[in-house]
Amino acid sequence: MTPTWLNVLDETARVCAAHGRTDLIQWVKQKRAQLVDPKLRVLVVGEPKQGKSQLVNALINAPVCPVGDGLTTAIPTVVRHADEPTATIVEESGAAPVPIDDVAARISTAVSRRTDSAEYAEIGVPRGLLAAGLVLIDTPGADGDNLPAAGSSVAAPARADVVIMVTDATRELSVTEVNLLLHVVRSHPKVVVALTKTDIAPHWRLVAERNRQHLASAGIAAPLVPVSATLRLAAARTNDKAINAESGFPDLVARLKQYLAAKNDVLAPTAVGVLTATVIEQLAAPLRAELSAKDSEEPMARLYEAQRTLDELRRCSTRWQNTLNDEMTDLMSDIEYDLRERTRQIMRKVDDAFDAADPLRTWEDYQAWLEKSLTEVAESNFAWLLQRCDWISGRVADHFVRYEADVVPEWQVNMPDLTRHIGTIDQPNIERFTAAQKVFTGLRGSYGGLLMFGLATTLAGMPLINPISLGAGALFGGKTIRDEGKSLLRRRQALAKNATQRHIDDFFLRLNKECKDTARWVQRILRDHYTSVTEQLHDAIVHSLRNAKQAADADAAERNKRQMEIQQQMRRLATLYEQAQALTVRPEGPAVLEPVA
Repeated sequence: MTPTWLNVLDETARVCAAHGRTDLIQWVKQKRAQLVDPKLRVLVVGEPKQGKSQLVNALINAPVCPVGDGLTTAIPTVVRHADEPTATIVEESGAAPVPIDDVAARISTAVSRRTDSAEYAEIGVPRGLLAAGLVLIDTPGADGDNLPAAGSSVAAPARADVVIMVTDATRELSVTEVNLLLHVVRSHPKVVVALTKTDIAPHWRLVAERNRQHLASAGIAAPLVPVSATLRLAAARTNDKAINAESGFPDLVARLKQYLAAKNDVLAPTAVGVLTATVIEQLAAPLRAELSAKDSEEPMARLYEAQRTLDELRRCSTRWQNTLNDEMTDLMSDIEYDLRERTRQIMRKVDDAFDAADPLRTWEDYQAWLEKSLTEVAESNFAWLLQRCDWISGRVADHFVRYEADVVPEWQVNMPDLTRHIGTIDQPNIERFTAAQKVFTGLRGSYGGLLMFGLATTLAGMPLINPISLGAGALFGGKTIRDEGKSLLRRRQALAKNATQRHIDDFFLRLNKECKDTARWVQRILRDHYTSVTEQLHDAIVHSLRNAKQAADADAAERNKRQMEIQQQMRRLATLYEQAQALTVRPEGPAVLEPVA
């Protein structure tokens, strides 16, 4: 009957294949081959110069690993049972046998000649402990940062069922060693801490107790076994059981034998539980991240952008219409004011001119000047009207700048014939001061002077008509003629001013209507053009909004489908995790859990 842990391990491989994780599949297959192998692989790790190699030598009572000053293990060394002592250096290019007596030197000097190719040593020795199924793996000095990654070629010989973490009794566990242990216990269910060199540390019991406290504080459930390789080797040479018991190795060996005996029933299920939990965490992490991720922002962003653009277009439509109406209203008022101001300036010049000039003498020149002045007023006013209309068109077009569209309309108003609004001013019916009128006016004025001074001189005994009265009559007659000429001049000037005022008023009314009609015509052109532009933009935005909504709905449907798939995968992982947890918490025999006496 297939063990439960093997079924869980095979299901883990199938789940990895379903998720496309070929790297994890390779790892699970390697672990399966390792667990179905009846041999117990024991990995010896620790910092340099802690006694790892001496520990391996003491366990099998054979100097297979390099020890001593200046010697260190440079490559992993696999020690297994063999009928005859053998040694092999394994590289990527192949395996090369070496003499058993030279292997220690080769292992210790390998670091100086290694290339980028993977390299480890395999040593076979005839020992009862190894024949029982124990395989020891000595490793170079390592810490939590440079431990080989699982699945790499360098780590291949270092795959283990049990890990012995070596630390010497001359000091307490360092932070680096605790970190190394934390790294190891994540992937190996069984870890033993070997406290070496107790023979040279008089206070090793205190150090051992302190180390147990450090392990408990870090949450590392690993037994600590004090050992002395020197005492073990000395006991082996003299066959002294008491010294062997004092060395602590019987406790360590008993633990390894118990782990070996319980590999299929206890160690393998626990290892599978740890392995499966680690694999499930790696598979579930991206699924949880994808499941908890927010909805895809791109379709919703396009939808929100299209909706925002549509709302902005509605506001833009209101703004450009208000701008057009306000600017056109201001334009008509400004054009009328400008025309009124220009005509008033002409009228002031006319008043100043006719305060001194006689219309009878200057009328023809005045007519030409007035026609020229009114023409300039009409052209300037109408040109300004067209400039303002073009400026207003640009103001309205500014509201559409964000849409990156060329919306300025092409319109043209040619300068009309403005002379038809000017006309020709007719000379008013100006009364002339004729010679007969002068004679009659002179006689009328001289009569009063002659009579007044003649009566006055009669009091002096002079006749009514005398030289004095005649002179006075001539003087009064001349003054009367001059006064009447001035009066007639003022009437002619007043008539000319009134005629000019009426002419300018008629000109103002006609030209003002022409300008307002032109402004309204331009306003209708701009209104129709920008209304058409707004409708086109509205249709385009509505189309974009519809497409964005369809894309958002499709994305939501696809995401819901993907979420259902993820939830189904998560349920499968949860079921597998529960099975793995059942393996992990499976009760073990007391010989495995309790310290060995």
